[in-house]
Amino acid sequence: MTAASKLGQAGAPAASSPVEQRVRDLRALIADYGYAYYVLDKPVVSDAHYDALFRELQRLESEHPGLASAESPTQRVGAPVSAGFAAVRHAVPMLSLGNAFSEADLVAFDRRVRESLVAAGLPEAELSYSTELKYDGLAVSLRYEGGRLARGSTRGDGTTGEDVTTNLRTIQAVPLQLRGLAPAVLEVRGEVLMYRSDFARLNERQASAGEKVFVNPRNAAAGSLRQLDPAITAQRSLRFFAYGVGEVRGVELPRSHGALLDWLQDAGFPVGRERSRASDPGEMMDFFEQISALRPQLDYEIDGVVYKVDRRDWHEAIGFVARAPRYAIAHKFAAEEAVTELLDIEIQVGRTGVLTPVARLRPVFVGGTTVSNATLHNEDEIRRKDLRVGDSVVVRRAGDVIPEVVRSLPRPVEPVGADGATGPEPPQFRMPGACPACGSPAVREEGEAAWRCVSGLFCPAQRKQALLHFAQRRAMDIEGLGEKLVDALVDSGMVKTAADLYRLEAGQLAALERMGDKSAANVVAAIARSRRTTLARLLFALGIRHVGEEVALVLAREYRGLDVLADEDWNQVQVRKQEVLRENVRRRSRGEKLAPIPLEGVGPEIVASVARFFADPHNRAVIADLRSAGVVCEEQEQPVSSLLAGRTFVVTGTLATMSRNEAHERLRALGATVSGAVSKKTDCLVAGEEAGSKLAKARELGVQVLDENQFIKIIAGD
Repeated sequence: MTAASKLGQAGAPAASSPVEQRVRDLRALIADYGYAYYVLDKPVVSDAHYDALFRELQRLESEHPGLASAESPTQRVGAPVSAGFAAVRHAVPMLSLGNAFSEADLVAFDRRVRESLVAAGLPEAELSYSTELKYDGLAVSLRYEGGRLARGSTRGDGTTGEDVTTNLRTIQAVPLQLRGLAPAVLEVRGEVLMYRSDFARLNERQASAGEKVFVNPRNAAAGSLRQLDPAITAQRSLRFFAYGVGEVRGVELPRSHGALLDWLQDAGFPVGRERSRASDPGEMMDFFEQISALRPQLDYEIDGVVYKVDRRDWHEAIGFVARAPRYAIAHKFAAEEAVTELLDIEIQVGRTGVLTPVARLRPVFVGGTTVSNATLHNEDEIRRKDLRVGDSVVVRRAGDVIPEVVRSLPRPVEPVGADGATGPEPPQFRMPGACPACGSPAVREEGEAAWRCVSGLFCPAQRKQALLHFAQRRAMDIEGLGEKLVDALVDSGMVKTAADLYRLEAGQLAALERMGDKSAANVVAAIARSRRTTLARLLFALGIRHVGEEVALVLAREYRGLDVLADEDWNQVQVRKQEVLRENVRRRSRGEKLAPIPLEGVGPEIVASVARFFADPHNRAVIADLRSAGVVCEEQEQPVSSLLAGRTFVVTGTLATMSRNEAHERLRALGATVSGAVSKKTDCLVAGEEAGSKLAKARELGVQVLDENQFIKIIAGD
């Protein structure tokens, strides 16, 4: 028996029967053989012999249920189907890496590292880098407690991932128990991926079964790891490579990163064999070029290499920038390119009304996947690249980056007549003047690249986003009308505009999936309560571009009614504003009191947006429908006091006695203007706990700063 096998038995009670001893021996043997196969890549027994031992262990555990153990290799599959994945907050964030694309980038990275070492008083001359592969898979974190796998999670956003423990347990390369170690906590970070050969076999099985085939190994690995049924994951031949650690308690780790990888391999984890060390950017480039040449021979996808300062005890001194460490960088391979034909340019309407041109391409395989669509971003990009339907175009894709049309190739010039004249060039693309989803006007505002549909209330492409905005707490405040319910209401056809919400009945809602009678009744009651609202809230809820809460308040105080506002001559508003501004210049020169400015703080861009919104017949029809459904604007309350009139406040940090929105409402009730940013026009900053950059800027500008107690005294009139 190997040392590892003996170690696996250390501290365990003596076997009470030959069967129990045989079970323990089988588990140890299978673990050793699996380590040799998956970690060392050096099989020591035939597959048939391994399978025979595995079947014997299964039989003994079945005949003697009292010998069952969660750490047995037979328990890698068999968990019940999950209803979903719980969120997991990482004890140590899973950081992303900065990218390098050239030797110049590596020189700059090396210089920054050396400058940090010198600043920290560390021996820069001893600097070396660990070099390894950058796997193209899914980053995961494996948490071991007392040497046993306690939880496995995806990277997620780096701070919070998904609990996929049962699925990770099915991966043979993931040890269920550490070899010879039992630290209080050891989090091992690494990549789950699928070998190309396994991917090919999987797609053969999928095709023969008449099921969907996968686009590339990374997508197959991602879909497999997030299966709700772990038995399906177990059939997908996933692999794992470790490349680092997270939280560690109860064990001392090697000082260098290279030694850490060796240590992880001894503990039972596969690590990359293609790794080395480099002392400068030149040696980094040597490794990069070696791996570039080796890349086609690998049985798995990589998208670059990674360089890390080898001395792990220097990492903290070198530090971090944003969400990436300064002591490591990813050197990415150049994006793959291919040539294909631009068949058409179509327009997609986004959830916020942005019209985005999309290239429809003759399908081409590039960057590990078949590409038939690519974003063209906006009209200016199409003009800059001179893209026209029928062109041969270069398409680029790298990793998960959205496919991009890089450029068009020169168009062939061929004579079409006996006189040698050539045919006309394909016409230039032009953005439509109307939204393709609803027919409403589409506009491009000055200074912006995007075209937008102006009918947010009516446009089907914007329907879900418009309803969520309409229902939010600071708008119509419809509690319970969240994203999932809005999806269900729109997808079922029950709600087309916000007015349809007010015709819903509890029975209709209760018939939806995951909606009980009580929940349905609560939502209908919340919708009914929202029928009576203020003009400011309704204006904000309508989703007029550039009209936030502050602008909605200004409009509501100025017009005091929706009809007056909707029928306003907005050109005359602009004229009046300019006349008053010119008059105030004269008054200021004479030292006279200034005239009040109409819609002060509402600039030409906002006025134009409001004018477009109310000029659109679709928007006006929805507003009329809201009224017929019983939505009523109560008289907008004037400030109960002018105590703070003319003063601008900013609230930052966390207040103990009220929410930030409540603080804003109290200030407005006293006549104050509330802003989200500190500037020279700010009179006071209210600073709660954990106030950050706004507090620093207020002090820099000499703005008065109030703590919460001082703020409470002011709004109480003390």
